[in-house]
Amino acid sequence: MKNEQITIKDIAKALNISTSTVSRALRNHPDISDETKKAVAELAKKMKYHPNSIASSLRNKRTETIGIIVPEIIHTFFSSAIAGVEEIAYKEGYKVIICQSNESYEKEIVNVETLISARVDGILASISNQTATYDHFELALQRKVPLVFFDRVCETLDTSQVVVDDFEGAFTAIQYLIDTGCRRIAHIAGPQNLAICKKRKEGYLSALEHNGLPIDERLIITCNLDQQDAVKATEKLLHLSEKPDAIFAVTDPVAIGAHITIRKHGFKIPDQISLIGFTNDAVSEIIEPSISTMAQPSFEMGKMAATQLIYQIRNKSAPLQHLVLKTNLIVRNSTKKIK
Repeated sequence: MKNEQITIKDIAKALNISTSTVSRALRNHPDISDETKKAVAELAKKMKYHPNSIASSLRNKRTETIGIIVPEIIHTFFSSAIAGVEEIAYKEGYKVIICQSNESYEKEIVNVETLISARVDGILASISNQTATYDHFELALQRKVPLVFFDRVCETLDTSQVVVDDFEGAFTAIQYLIDTGCRRIAHIAGPQNLAICKKRKEGYLSALEHNGLPIDERLIITCNLDQQDAVKATEKLLHLSEKPDAIFAVTDPVAIGAHITIRKHGFKIPDQISLIGFTNDAVSEIIEPSISTMAQPSFEMGKMAATQLIYQIRNKSAPLQHLVLKTNLIVRNSTKKIK
């Protein structure tokens, strides 16, 4: 008999018991004796029985599966967040389907539709840098699919969110640069349709105002959160007649692009230009000089997002949560030390 053909009927026939007894034994039902449970479990293992998850999901109206949508798995932040999600999901008996939008709005729509079609019990999402409308996520909510955003969130939809304090993190980064003597601080910002980019820019501006420093719009360049675009943004800053003495990058991948460009043009980091990022990407620590950054607790964020989603799956009337984590300044060699 082929493994894929094994059913509870085969186990029941072999043990001369009813299929309902086998079913309840496999579900550890209290009405079934330990002796019967052991016999069923041993035979099921011997016969290489695997439950029919599709049939089970049709009966229970659950697949015990959650979906994750991230912009790019390649980034340390998202891979770490996914690891956090998986730790909680597997502990709670859920399988995980991982999708990546590759920073494409169109692919993100496909990701959502695919997960809905797969009948996932809930969706965790971090939106692409192109996403400005949210009809695809509204569709999930209309289908009663629990939805939790993390890091890159949609502020207009009524959902739970897990984020870091982006404003405070940016403010802390700029304050540190000012405390080291920097006065002409540039900001390579991200797309302002993303809340994380908008709030980090607001934190940058607020820190300048708090310290009585002028806001020079020429020092604020927007890029698409990728290294190649960051190189172009940094080129613009380095061609200014009055060059910046520091750059605050919206993410570490952007900071890495700036780092490469600054050194390419012969400027010394941090003697001539200080540099600080946001994320704590693995590359930031090994590049030379290593990049100071605002670290995000990505693994913890993934765990919290998964915990919140599973709670909502199991408790349909659960109140929505807006959870905010703190960032942590990591001082490395791309910034001067406070004297």
